[in-house]
Amino acid sequence: MLPLRDTHTARTVLPRVIKQPEIRSAELLDCAQRLFFERGYDNTTVNDIIREAGLSKGAFYHYFVSKEALLEALAARLARDSIAELRPLLEDPSLDAIGRINALFSGARRLNIELAPRLRKTFSMLFRPENIALFHRVDQAGRELAMPMFTDLLRKGSEEGVLDVPDPEAFAEMLLQLRLIFRDVMYQATRMAERGNVDGAVWMLEERLRLYGIAFERLLKLPDGTIESAQPGFARAFLEADP
Repeated sequence: MLPLRDTHTARTVLPRVIKQPEIRSAELLDCAQRLFFERGYDNTTVNDIIREAGLSKGAFYHYFVSKEALLEALAARLARDSIAELRPLLEDPSLDAIGRINALFSGARRLNIELAPRLRKTFSMLFRPENIALFHRVDQAGRELAMPMFTDLLRKGSEEGVLDVPDPEAFAEMLLQLRLIFRDVMYQATRMAERGNVDGAVWMLEERLRLYGIAFERLLKLPDGTIESAQPGFARAFLEADP
């Protein structure tokens, strides 16, 4: 289509590009994610986002009633993307209940050396003080998605006789709460490494990963070594990665 000529203002008027609502919405989320990660959630305004996206303020509010609503949508998308990485493992018929627990929760198949740099970059950005709101929303959205999946795994494992779990939903909630404690350990190790004590940070993170797996085993009454908390070398790869 050729540009139109506005004879009153003597300027070229380009035809407005019409996009599907889901495409526009995704573009706004992409822009918001870039700006939140670069500047922080608290330091990014709606005007910054619409300027980055090349849209009007009216168009923004057509898709999101507020910056907080956009935050909710972005957190949900990040959580869905994270769970989507594990879904093929959860649906693998060759895995038993223990294998699926490792895949979903302890992260043995996800906390590997190859993914360490990407995890470090995302983790560092989300843990910045100006991104605390984004971090908590992503964490909450992740727990909301993981809770029914993990509850179902525990229930099936109990029915199969592999696990001794009298209340799958309550146990799923307790195990997810343990994950929150480990999140703080990763932050402490990251700060220690940034101050120059990489070896000390690696030791602390590896030790906590080991204890993290033991805690799951104790709660689920599993033999020692059943839960694989991380691939050997992950802690160093994670802490030495350039954020």
